[in-house]
Amino acid sequence: MLVKWIRCTVTDRRGFERGLRKWAGLPGEPGFRGQGGGWSRGRQGVAHVFAFWESRSFYDSFMARSHDRLAAAQNGTYTDLRVTLFDHRFDVKTGFEPRFTDADVVRVAHTRVREGRLDHFAHMQEKVWNPAMAGSPGMIRGLFGEAPGREFLVLSMWRAAAEHGKYRPERVERLSLRAQTEADVEALTGDVVDLESSWTV
Repeated sequence: MLVKWIRCTVTDRRGFERGLRKWAGLPGEPGFRGQGGGWSRGRQGVAHVFAFWESRSFYDSFMARSHDRLAAAQNGTYTDLRVTLFDHRFDVKTGFEPRFTDADVVRVAHTRVREGRLDHFAHMQEKVWNPAMAGSPGMIRGLFGEAPGREFLVLSMWRAAAEHGKYRPERVERLSLRAQTEADVEALTGDVVDLESSWTV
């Protein structure tokens, strides 16, 4: 599965959200699996959208045919657009599905890993971080994805904001030491996204 992560700074909120309605036709596209998103909790006006495709070839075909027509409705409503494509490597918890209807919050962690540490990083994600996240109250499902250039994405869906708050800093610190995160990671950014149900396709 291919994961597309889009983030941008919205300058015309009403126009941006109106333009989002144009994506309602996506379920008719071959290979499309789901799309959803919302507003960054920590960065004013920053929107995140996550789209899922069965494979790169289905996605490329959509980009060549229908994408520009659909995207045109949002022209001029945002700046600083960044798009990254990740290949799904494995699930966090089990049975990841690109569904947004049962989640309130998405937590996203974006990592650049040091040269020569990729295998160790992925192994620690599977053996240390996954079980810890899977055991956190309110965590529904998630995935671990990889992009060229030693980039990784951990995307997790949570039932309520309060539940995500239980994933405490001191616990994260302990897990980081155990996973030797500092030795693996060159750069790490993250965000908490409050999902908007009207953005779900």
